[in-house]
Amino acid sequence: MKLYTSHRAPNPRRVRWVMAEKGIDDVELVDVDILTGEHKKAEYRAKVGVPHVPALELDDGETISESVAIGRYLEALYPEPNLFGRDAREQAVVEMWTRRCEFYLSNPLMLNVRHSHPALAALEAVQIPQVAEYNRVSAERFMKTLDRHLAEREFIALERFTIADIVAVVGLDFARLVRYRPPAEFENLHRWFDACRERPAAKAGV
Repeated sequence: MKLYTSHRAPNPRRVRWVMAEKGIDDVELVDVDILTGEHKKAEYRAKVGVPHVPALELDDGETISESVAIGRYLEALYPEPNLFGRDAREQAVVEMWTRRCEFYLSNPLMLNVRHSHPALAALEAVQIPQVAEYNRVSAERFMKTLDRHLAEREFIALERFTIADIVAVVGLDFARLVRYRPPAEFENLHRWFDACRERPAAKAGV
């Protein structure tokens, strides 16, 4: 299998983090330079279908895109450690928190960075400061919710580390490109964030 990835982008990092947590080392990494538009070229789009990274090319030529979908596929092949839930209840809770963290935290932070970091102007038709600011405020609104949620628990979805934690921490870590840190008042969020970043797989996913 081949993983089309980019060290400049947060979504491929989610997949590399999943691979690192599971000790997957038999997937070839193919770097795609998104700043030069390599992901928009006809050859890549013909293979993947959309100008996005990451994408996982299977041995039979089938290609799967979207980071969480790729993570689910890898979990089916490499079930331990479990990151998506062991039974129906766990899977539903993990899915719920993964979607919340993606929609209300990671995506807004990514848009904040894309509309404020000079080097990422190549990815936007026009960088709009108001879009960056709106999304920062939106993300911090959810951080308040997440901080309360983490007051008496170590991880976001279950009593162990899951894909929900990966999605959230990668989004927050990406915002460090613009020297962003969550407000100091979110002490539980900071504790969780720092602990996640100390995991060995966090470094492997970079």
